[in-house]
Amino acid sequence: MSEYHIPVLLEKSVTALVTDPSGIYADATFGGGGHSREILSRLSPEGRLIAFDRDRDALANKPDDSRFTLIHNNFRFIHNFLLELGYTGGIDGIIADLGVSSHQFDTPERGFSFRYDARLDMRMDTGAGTTAADIINGRTTEELEKIFRVYGEVENSGRISRLICKARESSPVTTTGELEKAIGDALPQAARHKALAKIYQALRIEVNGEMRALEKFLQGAAASLRKGGRLVVITYHSLEDRMVKNFIRSGNVEGKETKDLYGHSLAPLTAVNRKPIVPEEEEISINTRARSAKLRIAEKTDAGDISGRGQEE
Repeated sequence: MSEYHIPVLLEKSVTALVTDPSGIYADATFGGGGHSREILSRLSPEGRLIAFDRDRDALANKPDDSRFTLIHNNFRFIHNFLLELGYTGGIDGIIADLGVSSHQFDTPERGFSFRYDARLDMRMDTGAGTTAADIINGRTTEELEKIFRVYGEVENSGRISRLICKARESSPVTTTGELEKAIGDALPQAARHKALAKIYQALRIEVNGEMRALEKFLQGAAASLRKGGRLVVITYHSLEDRMVKNFIRSGNVEGKETKDLYGHSLAPLTAVNRKPIVPEEEEISINTRARSAKLRIAEKTDAGDISGRGQEE
C-alpha cells in the first residue's frame, strides 16, 4: 500500500534477500507490505513468505496470496513462531525495515509526530503497553534524562527533563502540544525541529522497548536462518545501526568478539557488505524519510545456532 508507507531501498534490499525463488523468507516488519509484495513477485509457486507486524493497522494491507502468512506479533519472537510453523531446518532469508512507518507518522492520533497536536501515545501496538504520556508523567527527572540522553542523544536532556517535571506539577502533560510548550525554553530556535525529533525518537524507543526487541530479533533471526541464508536489515538511526553492525560482526549487540579454542569466530553471521548501502539522491528526493537509511546484509555461517531452542521473554 503505497499511501501507507513508501518502502525504502526496495530494489537493493529484496535483490540481496531473495537468492532462491522457491525458498522460504520472512518479512519481520510488514507495515504497508511494500517489501513483502516485491518478495512475492520474485518467488515461484513453491516459495513462501511469513511476515510479522505488531501494529493492528498493518493487518489491512495483507496481500491475497496463498504463499503468504501474516502474524500479528512482535518480531522479537520470530524464531518461536517459525518453529511453531514447522520451519525447524532454517529458512532462506529474513528482512527487517526498522523504525516507524509513514502511516504511523502521518496518523495524528497515534502521537508519533510533533507536527500534530494529539495525545502522546507512540505505541506500535495500540492494544497494550505504556504510552508516551505515561512515561512523561510517571518517570523521575533522572529516568527521563537517561531516556533522552541514551535513546535520543539529546542535548540539554537534564534541563528538558526538569522542565517536564515542573510542568506536570500543575497538570499532566498528555499531548504533543503540551509537551512542546513545557520544554520550549530548552529548544534551540535554529534547530527546533531537529531537537524535537530526537526527543520523540527517545520516547518512542522507550515506549516500544525497541532496543531490547531488536536484540532479541537479531538473536532469533540468526537462529532461524539455514547455512547461507541471508539477513537484510534497514536502519534509520545510529543506535539501531550500531547494534546491527555489532551483531553481524560478533554475534552480540555489544560487539564483543568470541572465538573457539582454535581462534575461529563464533559469530553466526558474516557481513556481505562491509559498508552500509545508502539510498541514492533520486530516492531521497522522492521519499525524504529515506535520507538516514542504511542497509546491511549478512549471511549465516557454519559457526552454529546461537539459540536453537526458541526465545525466552
